[in-house]
Amino acid sequence: MASSKYFEQRVVVKFLQKSGKSRGEALKELERVYGDHVMAKSTFYEWWSMVAGGREACTDAERSGRPATAHNALSVQKVESELRDDRRKSVREIAENTGINRETVRTILHKDLNMTKVCAKLVPKNLTPDQKETRVRVCQDWLENWDKFDRVITGDESWIFGYDPETKRQSMEWKRPDEPRTKKARMSKSKAKLLLITFFDIRGLIMKHWVPTGQTINAAYMVEVLKKLRRKIAEKRPELWRDNSWILHHDNCPPFRALLTRAFLAKTNTTVLEHAAYSPDLAPNDFFLYPKLKEVLKGAHFADDEVMKQACEAVLKEIPEDAFQECFQAWKRRMVKCVRAQGEYIEGCHM
Repeated sequence: MASSKYFEQRVVVKFLQKSGKSRGEALKELERVYGDHVMAKSTFYEWWSMVAGGREACTDAERSGRPATAHNALSVQKVESELRDDRRKSVREIAENTGINRETVRTILHKDLNMTKVCAKLVPKNLTPDQKETRVRVCQDWLENWDKFDRVITGDESWIFGYDPETKRQSMEWKRPDEPRTKKARMSKSKAKLLLITFFDIRGLIMKHWVPTGQTINAAYMVEVLKKLRRKIAEKRPELWRDNSWILHHDNCPPFRALLTRAFLAKTNTTVLEHAAYSPDLAPNDFFLYPKLKEVLKGAHFADDEVMKQACEAVLKEIPEDAFQECFQAWKRRMVKCVRAQGEYIEGCHM
């Protein structure tokens, strides 16, 4: 017969009942003696009823059904076969279908098959074979010309919110067992927001531009932004400006692909680095600059647009040059991962 972890307390309950104690008195006595390790009230009530009904044995009764353990090569094969049919099956479903107990199924999954259950990864788009092939080709071209990436100036745009709530992980804090759990109200991003456009290279930020509220980002406006960028390059990177050796990198947003924008870039002899469609995981602004900026701003409330701008600019100024250098090295590592993954999205993948 199997022995319960509450065997000793069962004996005490039986003794207290035969001593003439009431159920309430017996429970209080049990809690006084065993403290935090006392059995649950529901378990106590159940056991009290069984003893009152004439049960004498304090050990668990014999159980029919599947054995307590069935950890062998055959059970591993059964579990693996279940997962081949459907990887979404729960431990309970696998146990019921195979006749193996749940703990053994868990052991097989984690130790024998080296598997963990994870949520599906959200991606910008389910890529077609042609799009994956393009991502691989672009990354291979980049890697072949990596020696020129110290001349690449990359840019993108992103919304900055007047209030952006903290993530659950950011709000985690240490607590003792007797301390209440911190609560916070569920809040959404504010409607107040500003559009920020940034350009940077391996040495640091070159330009930040705030789009006026209500302004439509079209090809004509993008051309004006690029004119401002050229002036900033002449001011901050004169060595790249003199021989027009800088290379522009940007995502494939419609204003940038527009005929007017492309005509302006051709007229100014600006070299443009190709970027694969639907590839934010290969855009440094998306995986480095904006996450670093927004992580600091999350949870902060800004009184007006000017305060928001000042806070953003203060964060951007604090990013050191070596962080931008590491960003470019991370960019290169992402290119390698993308090629190895045959064009699949590489964020969250262990290569």
